[in-house]
Amino acid sequence: MKRRDFQEEIRDLNLAYLMLAQQMLRDDRETAMFRLGIGDAVADLISGMSSTRLVKMANSQMMLPSFRFDDALLVGLLSGEGRDPASASMHAAIIAASKPIKE
Repeated sequence: MKRRDFQEEIRDLNLAYLMLAQQMLRDDRETAMFRLGIGDAVADLISGMSSTRLVKMANSQMMLPSFRFDDALLVGLLSGEGRDPASASMHAAIIAASKPIKE
């Protein structure tokens, strides 16, 4: 059985993420940094990249976007598990906001 490497899908995801991140950073830097979970140095690099550099970076063999969480509680809250989906979403936002920013 042939194993897929998903390289094309990873490239497409990376490019979409980088383009969205760059647009978000240019429109509202502080909010974008919070939503993306990145610090000043990474924000400066992404917002200042040319289209050519974005495409080159997107072609890397690893996925560039990463989840800001790695615990089952947060995943459950974000997916609406719990008694009240509205409060679960708010609780998830509070937990996510307390996670450290990646530099």
